[in-house]
Amino acid sequence: MFQSNVSLTPRSRLAVHRRIALGTWSAPDDPTVHGTLKLPADPMVDDLSALRAHSGQRGTITTAVARAMDVVMREVPDANAIIRWGQLYLRDDIDIFVHVSLMEEKTGQPDLSDVALRHVDRRDVVDLARELDASVAKVRERRDASMVRTRNQMRQMPQPLVRGALRLLAFLSYTLNIDASLFGAPRDPFGGLAVTNVGSFGLDTAYVPLVPYTRLPVFLAVGAVTRKPVVVQDVDGSERIEIALMLPLHAAFDHRVLDGSHVAQMANILRRVFADPVAAFGRHRGGRVHTQPARAHIRPRRVHR
Repeated sequence: MFQSNVSLTPRSRLAVHRRIALGTWSAPDDPTVHGTLKLPADPMVDDLSALRAHSGQRGTITTAVARAMDVVMREVPDANAIIRWGQLYLRDDIDIFVHVSLMEEKTGQPDLSDVALRHVDRRDVVDLARELDASVAKVRERRDASMVRTRNQMRQMPQPLVRGALRLLAFLSYTLNIDASLFGAPRDPFGGLAVTNVGSFGLDTAYVPLVPYTRLPVFLAVGAVTRKPVVVQDVDGSERIEIALMLPLHAAFDHRVLDGSHVAQMANILRRVFADPVAAFGRHRGGRVHTQPARAHIRPRRVHR
């Protein structure tokens, strides 16, 4: 006889709710890890104002976060990966999926769609902001033929078939790595990262679940930018309370792809970018972006904690 690995005694006389809970859920097998990062937003808001003043192009916090995550994914390439056949593959391009809120045309109910920003690493902030504005308008006005076709297909499909269809499409598109446009679906519609701005709904905190058929290792929810009291430390070591704009970012990670060391690197890069967006993105002058080295020195004048 084998010896017991753990000494155990059966628990008797369970409460009703405990019996129901045991009958409801199986053992956990979800690799999701959640995390929140709160960033000082005043420098980024000032940079977006400069973008509009010098280029005439409106920039949003969503644009800024997408561009910041491009820096993250270039410096932490494991964050831009996909799992196929149980192995990790790094993506060659940095494409970012952005959720778009809209109203369902037939029912008038709130709904979600998306746009995919391609080759974010090869483009400046003005170009990115311009495309995001145009793509969102195109989706909301139903001028994106691929989006309209896909939504119509999903609307007409019998509900019992939806799960199987999504899994089959993910298997063909990502496991077999076959161009999805062959099946009438957009090619790689989700990119390597998902960003959703829950702050546009007035939410400060939200966590987005990992969606299996997207094969994305990171979902990022952007909370509302609000004024908060923060502790500011000056160079002489003194501390004081100051009211500052703060941006909360809430992430869901796939622990099969990313671990704590990756997440710490990503958080530090985001802190650096939001502390000095000019160093990360370049300075806006006369409608053009003049880039500077991504790792330019950040003045240690004060630190938000």
